[in-house]
Amino acid sequence: MARFAAFLRGVNVGGINLAMSEVAAALTGAGFANVRTILASGNVLLDSSSGVAAVRQTAESALRERFGYDARVLVYDIDTLRSIVEAYPFEREVDGYQSYVTFVADTAMLRELAELAQQAGSKEEICAGPDPGVIYWQVPKGSTLNSTIGQTMGKKRYRSSTTTRNLRTLDKVLR
Repeated sequence: MARFAAFLRGVNVGGINLAMSEVAAALTGAGFANVRTILASGNVLLDSSSGVAAVRQTAESALRERFGYDARVLVYDIDTLRSIVEAYPFEREVDGYQSYVTFVADTAMLRELAELAQQAGSKEEICAGPDPGVIYWQVPKGSTLNSTIGQTMGKKRYRSSTTTRNLRTLDKVLR
C-alpha cells in the first residue's frame, strides 16, 4: 500500500459544497484505506495498492456517484508531493503575500501557464516546477483573483486539469 494525496478540484468554493466526512466515507467505500481529510477544501490522504492514474479514476468515479457532480481529482504519491513542496522556488513566508502551488495534469496547459511568467506584474512571481507538472506562484494578499494566474485559472477550460493549494495547506497535508 502506498500513501497518496488527492486534491479535489473546486470543492467548497463555487457552489460544490461537500462535507469532508462524507467525502471520506465515499472514498473508504470505494476501497481506499486510512482515508483522512485535511481542512474543508478537498484535501485527502489515502492508501491504495493501485497507481496514481487508477487512484484518480476510482476517486473521481466514487465522488461522481455519491455526490452527483463532475468530480475532478488530482492525485500524487506522498513522496512526489513532498518533493514538489520542497522545490518551492520563492521565499516561503513573505509578509503581505500568498504562496501557492497549482497542480496541472495537462502538459499543454502547463506550458500556457508557465508562459504567464512573462506577463506577470512586478509583484507577482510565477515559475514552472518539476514533473509531474506544477506552477509555483506568489502574489500579494487580496489580489489572487485579479492576478495574471488567477484570471487565467478562472477560465472554464482550466477547471478539469488544474487545482491550486496554498503552501501552508500543503504543509498541513504533509504532516
